[in-house]
Amino acid sequence: MPSLSFTLPHWLYWVGLIVFPLIAMALAKRPKVVHKQYSVALGYMILVTGGMLGLHRFYVKNMLGLIFIPVFLVILYANGQQQTARTVVSNLANEERVALRVIEREESRVSEARADIAGFRADLAEAEEGSFQQRAAERRLERAERTIEQGQASLDEANAALDELNEPLEAARAERVFWDTTVGRNALYLLLVMMAIDALLMPWLVRRANANLPVEVETENDRKLREAGIGVMEEDSRFVKNGLDRVCLFAGEFTAYWAVIAVFVYYFEVISRYVFGSPTNWAHEAMYLMFGMQYLIAGSYAMLTEQHVRVDIFYAPLPKKKKAWVDITTSVFFFIFAFTLLATSWIFAMDAIAVPSGNGLISQWARGEIPTGEMLANWNMSQWTDGNIRWGEISFNEWEVPLWPMKWVMVIGALLLVLQGVSKLMKDIQIAMRGEA
Repeated sequence: MPSLSFTLPHWLYWVGLIVFPLIAMALAKRPKVVHKQYSVALGYMILVTGGMLGLHRFYVKNMLGLIFIPVFLVILYANGQQQTARTVVSNLANEERVALRVIEREESRVSEARADIAGFRADLAEAEEGSFQQRAAERRLERAERTIEQGQASLDEANAALDELNEPLEAARAERVFWDTTVGRNALYLLLVMMAIDALLMPWLVRRANANLPVEVETENDRKLREAGIGVMEEDSRFVKNGLDRVCLFAGEFTAYWAVIAVFVYYFEVISRYVFGSPTNWAHEAMYLMFGMQYLIAGSYAMLTEQHVRVDIFYAPLPKKKKAWVDITTSVFFFIFAFTLLATSWIFAMDAIAVPSGNGLISQWARGEIPTGEMLANWNMSQWTDGNIRWGEISFNEWEVPLWPMKWVMVIGALLLVLQGVSKLMKDIQIAMRGEA
């Protein structure tokens, strides 16, 4: 099977985390169309992401997409059989190497012993009866004969093992080639050809699907929603009372679209691992780092929309004004946690960029080696473009992604949480004092 060796560049990872949510938010807030139709652009996106399963055909209500599924299953089955055959080949090849090493080692020992045995016999014949030289010659002769006997037995055993391994090893190698090339690769090429043909047919497939759509009658409610241009997060906007709330609402909506990125990345990992036999060294790390950042940044949004988990057996039945007093009283515990998180995150972030790596000015400044003025005076574009310059802590695996940005996201998330706590406290005080929402 062909292999994939793509590794996600660090810059592309960060660009994706920033740009994709902005585009998704803009698309989500577009006014709703009167009549929903199939889209060529969406069809191509589904073709690229799920074309191996024929999902693009299902999108346009074309059941010929079912043809893709058995071909894809053949690829998966062939890949599994190829991996099994590879394991068998590896085990048999290891046994073969052991036998060859035994032959190489014992042949030299036996040859050396056979070359020396004539001299040992001559020494024994010349030695005086009962002398020390006679006993020494006898021991050398016995050792040489034992070496020849044992070595020859090991050689016979190793040669017999090689003879036994030859046929199953060749069969396993042939089976691996069969599943890898004859079945798996040809099935993959067939699938790619089918996808290429559908890429050319996509505009026609979309037009045909749109022509078969029933005529839709827009309801009054749909018309109002379309004219209002309501987006996916508009329902949560009722919680927004000030600028701090708007920032937290934006942060929650922004990070929500990261979950969509995870779908694409894990799809690539599954296809790369099980179809091309090339597991990635970056997908899992990239996503768990992303979800960690999402958890931190979305904390303020969860607090704004009251989506966080809490035990409210006694709290829920209270009237709104009493709830406000309870929230004011317990806010002291929240701020202890929030400010502790902020302070700890700041320490983590500074430690992350202070790790000595390269000659980055930021790292030197964070370690206290240079003052702030000198750091700013010597700042230039090489801090961004020089591949030898790293600002601090990096991951330990082959991807080597810088970890200091994630640590600074902890600071941002903690700061947002503090700001949302301040906003919540202001609203609670207003309700407690004036009874206003």
